[in-house]
Amino acid sequence: MLTLHYTARRSRRLAAAAAVAALGLALPAWAQEEKVLNIYNWSDYIASDTVRNFERETGIKVRYDVYDSNEVLNAKLSAGNTGYDIVVPSLNWASLQLKAGLLRELDKSKLPNLAHVDPQLQAKLARVDPDNRHLVIWLWGYTTIGINVDKVRAALGPLPMPANSWELLFNPRYAARLQSCGISVLDSPSEVLPAAMVYAGKPAFSSVAADYQAAGQLLKNIRPYITLFSASGYINDMANGSICLALGWSGDINIARQRALAAGAGVRIEALPPSRGATIVLDSMAIPADAPHPNNALLWMNYVLRPQVQASLTNKVFYANASLASFKYVDPALAANTSLFLSDDEKQRLIVPEAFTLPIRRLVSRTYTRFKTGF
Repeated sequence: MLTLHYTARRSRRLAAAAAVAALGLALPAWAQEEKVLNIYNWSDYIASDTVRNFERETGIKVRYDVYDSNEVLNAKLSAGNTGYDIVVPSLNWASLQLKAGLLRELDKSKLPNLAHVDPQLQAKLARVDPDNRHLVIWLWGYTTIGINVDKVRAALGPLPMPANSWELLFNPRYAARLQSCGISVLDSPSEVLPAAMVYAGKPAFSSVAADYQAAGQLLKNIRPYITLFSASGYINDMANGSICLALGWSGDINIARQRALAAGAGVRIEALPPSRGATIVLDSMAIPADAPHPNNALLWMNYVLRPQVQASLTNKVFYANASLASFKYVDPALAANTSLFLSDDEKQRLIVPEAFTLPIRRLVSRTYTRFKTGF
């Protein structure tokens, strides 16, 4: 994915104050901090005007840096003194960071826009962060199968589309046929193994080592049919028709869908909502325990939670947001996309990721390495 880096612009405080007053958006007079906010987020995961509008409204100068893995973020948080006020960890990593005391408890009285957040998603977040004391949802999606509709149907021939979409990848009868048009798998042990475990009838994040034997055998059986392993390149590969099936993230598959539509070459991409459970992707804003500007961080969180801002994020990056009041501001084509905004029943089936114990993490890594290398 493209890497974005925002450099903070010179504050125009008088103009910002006038704009705030004119719009009736005056912000609370909390304890004064210097007008600075340091944000560390995933690359290509924000609308082009989100930071600019916040700066204009508040007079706060934003430094916006990006990373491309949870490991990088976690290493910085663990070392301490990052200087960041906002970080956006994925849920399983946030669990580790909460246990280590690396994240600050939120003053939710300063977050009135939390009232717009989907309680069903809040409940899933609370599985890791009880009472939602430290985390605020940024955007969400899920790990799933994406397909090139026409190529998959042609490659399957007499085989019908399965009711369980995981069959397309994990059943060798299907995978053998789809090899001809290209299969891509996420280059991520923590995503591939839980998906295989679910298909094998095991708990996605089992703590029982023997359970992973079934997933390992499953992956071994389909390895001959895998074309490539990719963390983000599969987006363009799907959009241009180079592959016909990808195990990936729902938002990325919808990015491929939008790129294919824009190209006008007739490539039809669909993310398949999970019929038998999938891992939810919940990336959440948090304030590091040693953040230098925690009040400014709360201002940012509450600003991002506005329905209009939430909608602008979805419209830009094609991941669902958690604000129930945002739908009227979401692009109509995206709001109608049933793979983007799931039904309540589908959301209920999504599996909350859990942090692996160290022995299981090593087992997952070894199992995935054997799968990827073909040994």
